[in-house]
Formats: sequence, C-alpha cells, structure tokens
Amino acid sequence: MRVNDLPLPADLVTHYESNGIEELYPPQVAAVEAGVAEGGRVVAAIPTASGKTFIAELAMLTADGPALYIVPLRALAREKYETFDELPGVSVGISTGDFDSAEEALGDHDIIVATSEKVDSAIRNGASWVEHLACVVVDEVHLLGALGRGPTLEVTLATLQRRVPDLQLVALSATVDNPEAIAAWLDAELVESTWRPVSLRTGVYADESVEFDDDSALEVTVPPTGPNDDEATEATVSLVADAVENGGQCLAFVRSRREAEALADRLADEDLSPAPDLGDELAELGGTTTGRQLSECARTGVGFHHAGLRSTHRVTVENAFRDRKLSVICATPTLAAGVNVPARRVVIRDQKRYTGESMAWIPVLDVHQMCGRAGRPHLDPFGEAVLVGDDDTKDELVDRYVTADAEAVNSQFADEEALRTHVLSVVASGFADSLDGVADVFSATYYAHQNPGVDLTELVGDVVSDLESMELLAVDGDSLSATTLGAQTSKQYVSPTTGARIIAGVRTIQTMADENVTARTALEVVCNTPDMHDTYLGNRERADMYQYARTHSAEFTTAMHEADPFEEWLTAVKTARILHEWSDGSNIEDLVERYRIGPGDVESRVERAEWLLGAADALCAALDTDVPEFREVRALLSP
Repeated sequence: MRVNDLPLPADLVTHYESNGIEELYPPQVAAVEAGVAEGGRVVAAIPTASGKTFIAELAMLTADGPALYIVPLRALAREKYETFDELPGVSVGISTGDFDSAEEALGDHDIIVATSEKVDSAIRNGASWVEHLACVVVDEVHLLGALGRGPTLEVTLATLQRRVPDLQLVALSATVDNPEAIAAWLDAELVESTWRPVSLRTGVYADESVEFDDDSALEVTVPPTGPNDDEATEATVSLVADAVENGGQCLAFVRSRREAEALADRLADEDLSPAPDLGDELAELGGTTTGRQLSECARTGVGFHHAGLRSTHRVTVENAFRDRKLSVICATPTLAAGVNVPARRVVIRDQKRYTGESMAWIPVLDVHQMCGRAGRPHLDPFGEAVLVGDDDTKDELVDRYVTADAEAVNSQFADEEALRTHVLSVVASGFADSLDGVADVFSATYYAHQNPGVDLTELVGDVVSDLESMELLAVDGDSLSATTLGAQTSKQYVSPTTGARIIAGVRTIQTMADENVTARTALEVVCNTPDMHDTYLGNRERADMYQYARTHSAEFTTAMHEADPFEEWLTAVKTARILHEWSDGSNIEDLVERYRIGPGDVESRVERAEWLLGAADALCAALDTDVPEFREVRALLSP
C-alpha cells in the first residue's frame, strides 16, 4: 500500500513522499485495514520505529473535526508538536501547563498536543473545545499501568468518551503482554505486530563475547582490568567504542545520574568522536559544575542525560545526537520512555536500580523500551541491544529480559490517593452528585473493565469520608457536592492531600504573629505537600538543616516536635530553603554546590513551587483570607 492510495490531500501526499515515506510499513497497512483512516478505533501495539506516528497522523488528518494527541511527558509534547507543525495546511496547538485554565483558544487548532494531566485539568475547568473533538490519539498508552499517571489517563479517557460518544480513539503502545485487554476496554481493533523496519538482535555480554538471540555472536576485546576498575564498565566502554568505530551511534544505560556522569567521563578518555563546537555550544548555556562536565565530555563526542540536567542542556544533547554531532549518550532509564533518540547499538550496563529501599530488577517493559531504541530506519543496516552481564548472570538475563515478554498492563486506579483525586474531580466538575453517580462514571475506567466484579460504590464510599473530613466534599444522605474549598482544590489541579495541607497551613498562618509570616512560611507550606518533588537529604547535611529549622521555627506552620514523619518535614524544609535562597537572588551554581542538587532539580522545584503558590493563593480566597506572601514569593521565583 502506498501513501498516494490513502484518502489524503495532494499536498500531504507530496509532503510524505518528499520525506521518503512512499510505501506503508506492514503495521501501518494493518492499521488502515482496521479502519484508522475511516474513523475506526485502533490500538496499535508495535515496536519502536515501526510507524506509530504515521498511524496517528493518518487518524488525525482524516478525522471529521479537531484532533487531540495525548502524551505522557512535556518533552515528548514539544517533539510531537514540532513534527505535526511541519504538516502542510495543518494548524497545531500545544498545552502542557497552567492547570487552572481551560485554554479555550486551543479549540481553534486542527491538532492539539497536550499531556494527560493538562487534558484532565481542561476537562475539570470546563473546556468547551473538548466536546468538539473528533479524534483522540493516546501515545504510550501502556502507561495506564503507571502509578500516578495511569489513573489520570484512564479517567481522562473514560470522561472523554462520555463527553463525545462518537469519538475516534487511537492508542499507541509498546509491545506488552495484554494489548487485547486495552483494545477491548476501548472497543477498538487491535493491531499487534513484532515487525520492525530495521532488524534488531538482542544479547547478553559475558567473558568478552555477546551471544545474540539470532544465534550470532560478537567478540569484544576488553583490556585487562586493574583492582580499581569495574569489569562491567570496561566491557561497556569496549562495546560503545566498537559501535562508534564502525560508524554507529550508541546509547549506554546505567542506574543513576552519578553513574551516567561517571561513565561519560570514562568514555571521554577514549576521545571517540571529537566535537569541539558542540562543547562550546553547551558551555554557553550555563556555568554549573554539571554543565561544565557535560561540555567537556561533549568535546570528545560523549554526552550524558538525566533529570538533574537543565532542560536546555537535555534538549541540546538530544538534538545533537539526532543530528549525529554526538556519538554517545550515557543515560538513566528515563530517556528510553521519552523523546526519540535512536542509535545503532544500545548497551544496558545496569539491570537493577535503587527503589528507595533496596536494589530491584528493572521491569521487562522498561528494558524492552531501551532495547527498542536500537536501529534507525534509513541510517542503520541493523540494531543491536546488549545487556552487560557475566558468567554468573548471563542465563538469568537471557530468561528475564531477552526471551521474556513485557509485563501486562494493569490498572493502578484503586490507589487511595488516586481515588480521592478523581472522586473529588468528578463531583467538583459536575459529572456526578452521588455515590452511585460517581460509581457510574468510574464504570467506564480500565480498572472497572479489568475488575468487573468489584463494587464500585463501596470503593468510592471508602474515600468519600476522607474527603469529607478534609472539608473538600459535603455529604447529605446520598447526595455529594464539592465544598468551596474542594472545588478550588480540584480547579487548581492539586491532590486532595495537598489541598488539605495547604488549607491547614493557611489556618495556622492566621494564628501567627504578623512579623513571623514570611516568604519562608509560604514556601514551607507548599513544600510540605505530596505534589512537591522530594529533595534528597544527605546524612552530612541533617545537622545543618535541623539547626536551620530551629533558627526559623517561628516562621514555620509545623512545630518541630509535631512534625510526623520528621524526616519528611525536614526534607520539605530543605526544599523551602533552596527556593527561598533562589528567590533571594542566589545563582543556580551556588545552590547546586551547596545542597548537592542537580540544576534540573532546581528548575523543576521552582516550577512546582510557582504552581503550588498560585494554588495556595486561590485557596486563601476560598477561605476568605489573604496571605500576600504566597503571591510575593511566587513573583520572586519567576525568571
């Protein structure tokens, strides 16, 4: 099947053909035969690089009205926006922030790209453009199984189908164990395939050899290691160097930020592919220690990528790799679930990571996502993925990852905080006003599809009393309604627990002496909420942070002897301290050095604090009080 056989305008056919897309891949043909260009619902569970984006575009371009493309990450939203914006005659909008806004202007576009959280918040805030959608595409739909993001996605899809009964749904997924369950839930045709445009072989390294799943082998020369050398790292270096010397690019995955930087430093010693201009470009973006380290590594053709980098550095690394200015990226596993950065060879040095309590195996799906980055159409003759092991672990790695299927996607909707959030949301948004009504809305969720015997009314009832005690819901017999505080909490898109903590903080502020209410007070309130990212508190800084908390105890809404758990509160105090110093003019390099925090972490905390301070100010209005410090410190945080 050819592109000019499809029901597309001539200018779009010309656009695709000029970009080398003339013949459809087999999974794309299967999607067309399933009706994706005729308004049909389709779930495409196919490997990376097998043409999912074209399937999505075909659905959106042939839809009888506006289309919405839902992504899990902001970085992916920007990438897809730029891709769709190149389509001739198509107007594209993007939305990833401002959770308290319906952004009605989005309805003027042919295609809207947004995160699932933004779509959820737009629905809560009564966005009229939602009702005019003809097609919704969900990228990475297997994230239904992710705690936090998954419940939001399934409630959003359930609500969209109620708001727009004839809506075309197209869901794109990596290969998982139960795509038929997702397809059945969405009443969609399943297109399932293992076909790839570039062949991929996967294997395990041990004892200077890689044995691949196609029965081929690769001999790898690893120099003898000294007492201070790590054998897995040296094997990784040899595998990376071999790929680059043979004209390919390489992604090397490790367990942590520190390991990514350390591996990049080690690879920089090899001087694989000098790129002095890229090093200069990165040096101009900022002067933190991490930024300088990245710049120096890039001069040798090696980069690293993790959430601790500033967003400008991450984007520059991604673009340089796509443009082949960078030969290697050393990354944490999060890169595999994000933007499109394919390579000829993927090396997975670490298969375990720290979960906060212990080291645990990385999920099979995550490893398959990493492996799937290997092999670029039109650039590589093949793709290779190598897990680094040894004689003791080789067989286990083969069984666990090479020959195993990815895990099934199971709903996380029954999580208590997720239930609180979405019960409040459907009541505050006017979708339901009783236990039975809420249960009826939830009957359209993936959770209900997977658990048909569950009593949803009982499930909802278990959290309604929590919301009532938080003063977010009013219960009158069988009737439910959002209180003024509950409605504002939902509108501001903060979790019920965050809303309740902010409300309690504001009430404490009302009892404090005016001179004790400062910017620190406002920051402590919003940082001591589950919606603020955790900040690592090291053993060596506990005493200093404890002393800081004692010195400023009169400014805080939580008394030190009442903080429970104390460690969690002290971590919130550290975050508040960093933000206070940022608002007071400290530069990012000083903060990174002083508090052992990544520059990207500072960026993300500042962004979250702006959102939460705005929510706190709105909740003050609902409480008929005013705490100007919320607005004042928010203004100081903005660049």
